[in-house]
Amino acid sequence: MRMISWNVNGLRAAVGKGFLDYFKEVDADIFSLQETKLQAGQIELETEGFYQYWNYAEKKGYSGVAVFTKKEPLAVTYGIGVEEHDHEGRVITLEFENFYHITVYTPNSQQENARLAYRMDWEDAFRAYVKGLDEKKPVVICGDLNVAHNEIDLKNPSTNRRSAGFTDEERGKFTDLLAAGFVDTFRHFYPDATGMYSWWSYRFKARQNNAGWRIDYYVVSERLKEKLVDAKIHTQVMGSDHCPVELEIEL
Repeated sequence: MRMISWNVNGLRAAVGKGFLDYFKEVDADIFSLQETKLQAGQIELETEGFYQYWNYAEKKGYSGVAVFTKKEPLAVTYGIGVEEHDHEGRVITLEFENFYHITVYTPNSQQENARLAYRMDWEDAFRAYVKGLDEKKPVVICGDLNVAHNEIDLKNPSTNRRSAGFTDEERGKFTDLLAAGFVDTFRHFYPDATGMYSWWSYRFKARQNNAGWRIDYYVVSERLKEKLVDAKIHTQVMGSDHCPVELEIEL
């Protein structure tokens, strides 16, 4: 089974940059999007052979996730069931016979870490949510988790020690998620790979210089490790300030 996740940073803009060509070419079984920046009815995508599911933020032009799947899920859930966290269109969960698939766009802590306290509350609530699902069936989590876990996951760790996405607090919450019984699939296969990033600032020729961050992930339940085939980061794919990440898994 081939899965793709991509923060498109505005789906309408991405469509204008060839998104649908890539979507058709890659032919994933499940294709997930973050930061669609849409409201209902603002786009119609022709994705023949796929079921479409969308979660929109109440705030216009903000956040939003979507998932396209060839196989119809048994059930679909929007949000994590916590009122304060379910207004920004950040989570879609698909239930299949043998696993749950979660698409997530984790809140950014913002400049000066203005939203870090909220982010910490979100992290605890999200971890509790996925742990609850994991007690029933194994879980596949994908999306922009807005954290570079270790120094190897960004180009300039020393100058970003208190930057949003690399604070000790955010990194610690990702450690807590892994400790709760989950695996960072890319690091499972490539524990020492350097220079592999999924997001680059639009400023300072960051992508040209590969001054990036690895903040887009596939994280799976520990007991799915033996079913993992490969994890990839498609750095050559343009159209957003993020690139797609991929998981191959036997499910």
